[in-house]
Amino acid sequence: MFRLDGRTALVTGASQGIGEGIARRLAAAGARVVLAARSRDKLEALAAELRAAGQEAWPLELDVAQPETVADRLATLPEELLPIQILVNNAGITADNLLLRMSLEDWRRVLDTNLTGAFALTRAVARGMVRARWGRIVSVSSVVALMGNPGQANYAAAKAGLIGFSKSLARELGSRNITVNVVAPGFVRTAMTGALSEEQTATLERQIVLGRLGTLDDVAAAVHYLASEEASYVTGEVLNVSGGLYM
Repeated sequence: MFRLDGRTALVTGASQGIGEGIARRLAAAGARVVLAARSRDKLEALAAELRAAGQEAWPLELDVAQPETVADRLATLPEELLPIQILVNNAGITADNLLLRMSLEDWRRVLDTNLTGAFALTRAVARGMVRARWGRIVSVSSVVALMGNPGQANYAAAKAGLIGFSKSLARELGSRNITVNVVAPGFVRTAMTGALSEEQTATLERQIVLGRLGTLDDVAAAVHYLASEEASYVTGEVLNVSGGLYM
């Protein structure tokens, strides 16, 4: 079950953190994974590691904050990888600040990367899915899109935008056998949360019903399910992976 053999998946933000975890999970399930991010060195190292384990992976240097370059970058992929059948929009940045201190530049930068980048890449990839009459689009939002968070108005707006974007696309593309869904992680153990003190981590854990931070694989498993044939009747959904932080 949940095998992805013969499918090509593109994961943005795949050089680290949640994106890397998702890429590893999909590759282990048999997908040919295109690792997309800005850091080519990290991508090449990850691709080499996956290939050494007998999995299929290709690095793709891609900056989703430059939407006008997306189509040209996709055109550099080997023909045997096209069309992309599974797209995971995971790339994202933060530029946190309280509203009254937030610059217009920080607002635009976060929206451009987290939302406009997903729009541009999805538009480019969806054409092939429509022709093939099969596709899976999964966008990684955040629990803050559902509940808000002080100091993250730009990030929450972008991640909430992904939800509205995905629900609209689910209605547009459903007749072509393409599902569009969202995963909304809560607090996850990454390099960012790893920098927190024990006291700060304990404070976060007290807010979570399950009493722990999430893992990369908690998120990757949700994406894996939505990318699989077993989720063929699920579309327009937001899968909240927050351990009960938000209900």
